[in-house]
Amino acid sequence: MRVAAVQLTSGPNKADNLGKADRFVTAAAKSGAELVVLPELWNVFGDADVVRSGAEPLNGPTTQWAKSLAAKLGVWLLNGSITEAIPGSDLVYNTSALMSPEGELVAVYRKVHLCDIDAPGAHYCESDTTRGGDELVTAEVGGVNLGLTICYDIRFPEIFRSLALAGAQVLALPTAFLLMSGRDHYEPLARARAIENVSFFIGADQWGTPKGSGVSFLGRSMIIDPWGTVLAMAPDKETFIGADLDLAMQTQLRQHLTNLAHTRPDVYAKPVRHES
Repeated sequence: MRVAAVQLTSGPNKADNLGKADRFVTAAAKSGAELVVLPELWNVFGDADVVRSGAEPLNGPTTQWAKSLAAKLGVWLLNGSITEAIPGSDLVYNTSALMSPEGELVAVYRKVHLCDIDAPGAHYCESDTTRGGDELVTAEVGGVNLGLTICYDIRFPEIFRSLALAGAQVLALPTAFLLMSGRDHYEPLARARAIENVSFFIGADQWGTPKGSGVSFLGRSMIIDPWGTVLAMAPDKETFIGADLDLAMQTQLRQHLTNLAHTRPDVYAKPVRHES
């Protein structure tokens, strides 16, 4: 399977963001990609007021755009993540949705872990605007099991292990990884999630400083194989990257690296005994 990750610098103008995404998704499909992944919050990005004002119902205009484009190109399109409006609430969901080549909405994942960070060079409090999801999701993509995650989830290996134990072969991470921490943490974390779960990893990141956001993002969108080898990495610009996933290699590797079969959830669920 050939896959692609799109890297964008999204801003507050939704029409501009959709136009850029359309061009890169189309180019990725023309390059042979069967699955294309967009970044986190790609359709509108800015301060808290911009995020709230840009929220849509799950089946709103951005999802309709993604359905139409997936059908037009005949590809699986993971709609990165968008802000999903919650009726009767000032909060939104950070929601990732998967479209089939027939233009159908086939899976929805709402970001479980919210990023609240206050550190030198980075202040971002996602919980000011967003409600966390409470469900993990996988989906069949052309016979391949895809596990859905978003950005800050990468710091919680439990979610990736749960997805792998549920059959995920490919782990997708639409992300807006902060430059301050991402320059040292993103690649080691991404490679670790691939290695420990003997899974492919697709990370589609925001890059640069979106207008009005006050934060800068790393970029370096990556596609990684189950051995931890980086198959493709984006340069510092808006672009897309692609790579071929050798699923036969993964099957063989999982026969030799059998850590998934050796997990002990019966032990992990017990209280940790402390002795002094």
